[in-house]
Amino acid sequence: MRTVKATAAAVSVALAAGAVGVAAGRYASDAALKASPGRPLPTEPRLTVHATAAGQITLTRDLASLRPGIYGLAGDGSHAVVGPVIHTAAHTADTVVRRLERVTHGTLHPRDKVWLTPNVHIGNPSAALGLDHADIDIPGELGSLPAWFVPGARSTWVIAVHGLAATRELALNVMEFLHRNRFPVLAPSYRGDLGAPRNPDGLGHLGETEWRDLDAAIRYAVRYGAEHVVLHGWSTGATMALRAAAHSGMRDRVSGLVLDSPVLDWETTLRALATARHTPGALLPLAVRAAQGRTGLHGDRIAEAADPARLRVPTLIFHGPDDTVAPWSLSRRFAARRPDLITLQPVAGAPHSAMWNADPAAYEEILRRFLTPLM
Repeated sequence: MRTVKATAAAVSVALAAGAVGVAAGRYASDAALKASPGRPLPTEPRLTVHATAAGQITLTRDLASLRPGIYGLAGDGSHAVVGPVIHTAAHTADTVVRRLERVTHGTLHPRDKVWLTPNVHIGNPSAALGLDHADIDIPGELGSLPAWFVPGARSTWVIAVHGLAATRELALNVMEFLHRNRFPVLAPSYRGDLGAPRNPDGLGHLGETEWRDLDAAIRYAVRYGAEHVVLHGWSTGATMALRAAAHSGMRDRVSGLVLDSPVLDWETTLRALATARHTPGALLPLAVRAAQGRTGLHGDRIAEAADPARLRVPTLIFHGPDDTVAPWSLSRRFAARRPDLITLQPVAGAPHSAMWNADPAAYEEILRRFLTPLM
């Protein structure tokens, strides 16, 4: 009898442990599958505002607050733009002083919690940049997809698609440059974005299903006059661009790819985000299995989309060693296998999806040289 009771107790403990493991795996996988557009990824630290003065802001000293370049500074109900560190200002061991370019929304007060974001602009192209644009709806697989269209004289359009935890506003960083060079620009939303349909399971699929909304955007562009398109994608938007270039029925119209911080291995990215949520290493395999079970994601399909052998068009990759979400080593390996088509531009000091922010002028000059033969 004691043996039966002991066995039953052991089984109960094992079942309970298994249930806890499943729940922990689901929670850890949420870091990637439920990344909220416009909210920081778990890899992005919260900083404290210590003081503001004319043209200056003092923030908590952190590797993030020491980054080179220009960034949005977002808080709960506020948005500002900060420029480079002011090295001549009075810093302390705990603080960093950066240039405060402008406060675009709300107010900043001491002790406010904020985070750096690649989104320098908020609003639409007209409000943020003074560019004439049209709000359009693209017919998608699951329903209408809101998009911005900024007209231009060229017959090659640029379709700019954001990635993890971002919104269409990320495309505003390069939109002024593209408009100056007379490219029509289409910035679509896709499933899971505000105003767009959700995936039936309510989860993000790291580009695995979302690419079909990019395919719909390509079809829209061609229907309305684009002879060719260049796909400019950030993060999982870059994953979507690779899949569209390989599988879209309109892939013959894709003349080039610009991949910023591409997610080339979803399992690595999921593990990185789960780790940033303080998930113990022993539970990371459970997070991967939970993601597979919840979404049907499988490494072989993602790997196939990121196979350099499938590449048919010139490709520019912006990436750097400071990206903790999508390892830059994968981009190096990817580029090394197709030096005939891929140009890899390393960017130091920039986090995920923020290669433009580190040095906008350098980014745009490299982009100009890449796009010139594709015009």
